[in-house]
Amino acid sequence: MATLLIVDDNPEMRRMIGQVAAAKGDLIIECADGDEVTEAYAAHQPDWVLMDVEMKRMDGLKATAALIRLHPEARVIIVTKYGDAQTRAAAQEAGARFFVGKDDLLSLRSLLQEH
Repeated sequence: MATLLIVDDNPEMRRMIGQVAAAKGDLIIECADGDEVTEAYAAHQPDWVLMDVEMKRMDGLKATAALIRLHPEARVIIVTKYGDAQTRAAAQEAGARFFVGKDDLLSLRSLLQEH
């Protein structure tokens, strides 16, 4: 059983990611913006953080970098609609381990099962 922290400003997208990514029995924790992730991570110590990029108060790349600075063990997967090389490079630089497009959420499930 894994704990997943889903960070996305769209509640419908959080629900969809949870339905696709979670296995039976997994615990899902949600944040509505990047500025909530460090507190939620400290409180729940999730196995994976599934992070959107575009959010209102703090974008996912800045949130990932801040989280990794405080919790270097955190495992972040960027889940976004942006698939360009610049965003992928920025995600890697911020400390994300993997990058998945929102148009390919089934690959997110496979990724979580493999790791």
